[in-house]
Amino acid sequence: MDVALNRREAGQNTDHLDRLIDEGEAATFLGYSVRALQNWRVRGGGPKFVKVSARSVRYRRRDLIAWADARLCASTSNYRAG
Repeated sequence: MDVALNRREAGQNTDHLDRLIDEGEAATFLGYSVRALQNWRVRGGGPKFVKVSARSVRYRRRDLIAWADARLCASTSNYRAG
């Protein structure tokens, strides 16, 4: 029973991480503004995104977490721009 429950929870977690969310929800998730996400899309350096249509952009939580994890630093001397 525990194995089946763990598999179901893992599946729900995967669905949660892979579900497409809009830029407002992505901005809230990261603690940034929608404008910051828009600027990163134009200039580069932001999280990966999905271009659904000409005017529709979505994000996966998994990509937002990966982007944030890639910027983890233990001290200011560890920081490298880019």
